[in-house]
Amino acid sequence: GTSNIADCDWMTAEEAARQLSTTSSNMTVMPAWVIDKYGGSDVLRFTKNASFPIIHYPNEVIVKVHAAALNPIDVSMRGGYGAATLSMKRDPLNINQTGSEFPLILGRDVSGVIMECGLDVKYFKEGDEVWAAIPPWKQGSLAEFVVLSANEVSQKPKSLSHTEAASIPYVACTAWSALVNTGGLTKENCTSKRILILGGSGGVGTFAIQMLKAWGAHVTVTCSQNAERLVRGLGADHVVDYTAGPVEVPLATLEKFDLILDNVGGATESWALGLLKPWCGAKYVTLVTPFLQNTDMLGIADGMLQTGVTVASKALKHLTKGVHYRWGFFAPSGPALDDISEMVDAGQIRAVVEEQFAFSQVPQAFQKVEKGHARGKTVVQISGGGGDDSQH
Repeated sequence: GTSNIADCDWMTAEEAARQLSTTSSNMTVMPAWVIDKYGGSDVLRFTKNASFPIIHYPNEVIVKVHAAALNPIDVSMRGGYGAATLSMKRDPLNINQTGSEFPLILGRDVSGVIMECGLDVKYFKEGDEVWAAIPPWKQGSLAEFVVLSANEVSQKPKSLSHTEAASIPYVACTAWSALVNTGGLTKENCTSKRILILGGSGGVGTFAIQMLKAWGAHVTVTCSQNAERLVRGLGADHVVDYTAGPVEVPLATLEKFDLILDNVGGATESWALGLLKPWCGAKYVTLVTPFLQNTDMLGIADGMLQTGVTVASKALKHLTKGVHYRWGFFAPSGPALDDISEMVDAGQIRAVVEEQFAFSQVPQAFQKVEKGHARGKTVVQISGGGGDDSQH
């Protein structure tokens, strides 16, 4: 309503006009793909009446979504993965009744344009082209607009289209968190380090190869034979084909590694730790962790305890072999994306988009991700249609 603006006699005419002209003041709903319950691909529903995002905190921004990308976590979350833990994060005091997260909007990657800024936002303005990785407890990017904290957002690389840009943030923040925060790697200390990436052709792998090569590391990758050209093209120094037989055999013949990034999990842990250099701070960082399953099944406190026990017992077991065992997690970070944006514009990292879908084809995009065997990323065009990023 506009009446309250007119009543504020202390507001200048200019401010009043600005308030009236902000796009979102007259918008209450928007198109989005939502789920109303957890389940298979049939729970995805398109609606034109999703709630328009609202700025609740002065450090938030509303972004008009031009492109979104899907990650395996979207398929997992659609099925209820992390539900208990994430609703605890959304509603820490447990004020809302069960199911209050619905209708839930999935999608963790966004590239778009800032529509509106909270009062404390200093580094962004309306019209800025930005990209971001959206934390799993927030409403996602499979919608026309999304609200984010300014510290999660970063200026999009100038050299990429929105479609290409959307393919990077979530895997980039995951790789950054695992390799830099957990693994202790930096641009300076990577030179000639030997890194092994288990499962190198998916989103995280294709990103990590490029970042590590830009930092001067020696990178060995496992992937299937038909992904070898892709990962070599991204700079991998040595490729081991897991379709040719158990990879531990050829890997054991190689010089030992300083860090292993595990995107595969499962039985790999039983043999892969032996590939690390002993007693010199080598690290095994796995992205395949039971953390959210534990907390979902056992409740937050017991889950964290169980998780603590698991990781501690594994860490202890491996310390006796002189290697560090760590869990890697996604962590949203605007500042990390700033650094990555520079690397992209410097030509050191490129987007690896396997397939693009229109906004109307979100269920097909999910099916594509669900099949696995990714060669890079699956992207959804939200606004602007076609390959160009023009407004409607």
